Amino acid sequence: MRQRFISLVFATAVSAAYALPAIAAESGSFLEPPKKLPSVSRIDRTQNLDFLFGALKVAPDEASAKAIEERIWALWVISRSDTANLLMTRVKTALEAQDTDLAIKLLDAIVKVKPDYIEAWNRRATLYYMKKDYGHSLADIREVLRREPRHFGALAGLGLIMQDIGDDKQALEVYRRALAVHPRLQRIPDLVKTLQEKVEGRDI
Repeated sequence: MRQRFISLVFATAVSAAYALPAIAAESGSFLEPPKKLPSVSRIDRTQNLDFLFGALKVAPDEASAKAIEERIWALWVISRSDTANLLMTRVKTALEAQDTDLAIKLLDAIVKVKPDYIEAWNRRATLYYMKKDYGHSLADIREVLRREPRHFGALAGLGLIMQDIGDDKQALEVYRRALAVHPRLQRIPDLVKTLQEKVEGRDI
């Protein structure tokens, strides 16, 4: 029953990602925002995401791609809500105290106050994943992708869950989707190569 539920949520998440115009920085964890992010101007907030994603696809090297990725993360982490900002500060404090349950409760409050703040959904998906609560993690990833289908962090996280539950074919599909958005996404090309050989076989 659990497997059927996970498959259903996965299908919904992927269809949302394709219908509308979380990788591991360390083994076993979702891709998260870098510790230091560039400052973001008002112009960036209103029109630069499309430009940045276009630039990300054609970045000539790893350094350029990383710089663009950091600017995208900088836009994503902006909540434009004083309440959400305060609660996110408390989330950080809770995580530093290793109180994951409290952090999740705080994120619950954030998504109620600011449901369009995708980083709250993404962060909660990460915490649910850490607790091996794949059902809730997938549901939050679905919300992220519904609002931002180009969210390479959420796509990578979705692939990670698919691998964990043994669905390598779906993991490969999602990782390829992530690479279509961010061709130089850390570790994903190697995972695609490994899964491609496992799922589709070696080229003759």
